[in-house]
Parts: sequence; structure tokens; C-alpha cells
Amino acid sequence: MSDLLSKPAPTQVSDVEPHIRRDLAACYRLIAQLGWDDLTANHISARLPVPGEVFLINPYGLFFEEVTASNLVKIDSEGAILEPTPYTVNRAGFVIHSAVHMARPDAGCVIHLHTNAGVAVSTLKEGLLPLSQMAMLILDDVAYHDYEGVAVDLDERVRLQRDLGDKNLMILRNHGTLAVGRTVGEAFRRIHLLEKACEIQVASLGMGRPLHFPAPEQDAKTRGFGPRAVATNAELAWPALLRRLDRTDPGYAD
Repeated sequence: MSDLLSKPAPTQVSDVEPHIRRDLAACYRLIAQLGWDDLTANHISARLPVPGEVFLINPYGLFFEEVTASNLVKIDSEGAILEPTPYTVNRAGFVIHSAVHMARPDAGCVIHLHTNAGVAVSTLKEGLLPLSQMAMLILDDVAYHDYEGVAVDLDERVRLQRDLGDKNLMILRNHGTLAVGRTVGEAFRRIHLLEKACEIQVASLGMGRPLHFPAPEQDAKTRGFGPRAVATNAELAWPALLRRLDRTDPGYAD
């Protein structure tokens, strides 16, 4: 994406940047292990706690399994690459992630995927249905954005921002899924719930049998439990996932 490649500008380095880099690289590797990557497409970003909307994102052209803490690209909301790097950045990734980081100061991490199940659910008029506990936990936190073609136009950012609002999950119609979290671990937990809910929905609809929907009171009870479940599970699951990754794919931290 040569139009985003610019002369590196001075940028502040946060004391926590190495930690954020390791978490973000770990997230790329975990997504790859789950088979949720899409060759060199889709993207995950993490905001750095410095003035302005400065965030890290994957080098364009690398598989998720090749992303490391050190080769992540530092970029701002204007598209300037802020440190020397041999890599460029995916234009659609810049548009989508800059839109969210500009509008949501709480967006420490943004995950965008193109999985088969996520895209399949995005094509349904009804969108995500309350067919599983996973779906019910997050349904009240899911927004929708209509398809506008490949997301390379800056003017789409305002509509992405409008449609996301204060939700933490979004289904991009005919395109894929998106999750926002205060931390990488929280965003990962949210996208994991959404993707599992989509996989279960696709499997359920494919069985060709009558569907059982939960009673309204049980649906409401489960939805009310959602925010606490996401936060608690993120706190517990992320360290465990890092321990697994340290055993199976430690190169992410390089």
C-alpha cells in the first residue's frame, strides 16, 4: 500500500509498548492457529497510549503466523507510518481500524476477520440469532454495517463510526466480523464468542430441522450476564492462551 508509506515521523514510545506489541503479535498467532485468518487479508490493531490515534497493525503481505512483536507497523489516523519499516499497510485495514480508533478512545484493540461462518451470518437478513448461549451473551452488543464495497474510501469511516456507536461487536454485511476491546485479551474474547456463535448458527441452520429458541425470560437473563462474562473470561482466558502460545509458538514475542 504505497500511498500510506511515508517518511517516518517522530513518535513517542510508551513504557507499555513492548507489552502491547507482544499481546498483539500473540493475537495474530492465535487467530492463525484457530484457522480464522484469510491468507494476507484482514487485520488486528492495538492502540498505543501516546497523544493522537497511534496504533500498531500487521505488515501487509505477511501471514498471521509470521507476525512478530518487532515487525508490527506503527501508524497514525492520517496514514503516516511512524517508524522505519520495509513493510506497507493494507489500505482497507487502515480505513477500518483508523475509523474505530478515532471514534472510540476505549478501543485498545480492534479485530476484523473474514471467516466462512462470520461472512455467512453477515449475508443473512436476520443476522445473528439467539440460538446458542454464546450468541445470547453478546447479542445486545452487536452492531451492523451495510456493505459499501472494499473499504478503501476514507469517507466510509464516518458511517463505520456511526454504525458501531458504543457497541463492541459489529457484523459487516457481506464482509465479516469486528470486535473492540479495552485490551487485546478482551477483544479476543469478544471475537471468539461472536465467531463461535456464527459457527453454531451455520451448523444449526444446515441441519434442516426445526430450531429451538430459548424462552424470552432465559434469553433476557443470559443477555444481562453478557458484559460480566466477557470481562471475567477475558481476564482468565488471555493469560492461559499466552501460556499455551509460549509452549507451541513462542516466536511471536521476537
